[in-house]
Amino acid sequence: MYTRAELSKIRTEFWIAFGQYMKPVPNAYGRRTNWPNYKTGVKDVYFRMRAEREFASIGIELGHADLEMQELVLDQFGQLKKILEGCLKEQWTWKLHVENEMGQPISKIECVLEGVNVLDSNDWPKIISFLKPRIIALDAFWDQVKPGFEDF
Repeated sequence: MYTRAELSKIRTEFWIAFGQYMKPVPNAYGRRTNWPNYKTGVKDVYFRMRAEREFASIGIELGHADLEMQELVLDQFGQLKKILEGCLKEQWTWKLHVENEMGQPISKIECVLEGVNVLDSNDWPKIISFLKPRIIALDAFWDQVKPGFEDF
């Protein structure tokens, strides 16, 4: 068993390693970006990457407090589904009104890699290989569609 401090240290080391690995990769505008803490620039729309004990995931999370607004924004993403899937080269899972780790209702579009453990450094290459192309694809997608979300 790990202590809470050890868990935090290992997770921090993973995200530092991921950030260093991604540092030379420019965003869709050709600029440097902080990939582990990707900022969409749109309130209540987040690109979230997670690396946990049993899985890694990446997704678009909609955190608007108004559930009807969450649904509207998810519907707007639904209208852009073909563009999203064209960038991602795969289909992701769509979830309306689920709870996040803090018990808040969110909606999300996500992809999950099961059977990896961020606490095992041998799994880090698999996790990074999973996250890297997907965050780059999300960035390319966002570069095309972001203006349509800026008024929400």
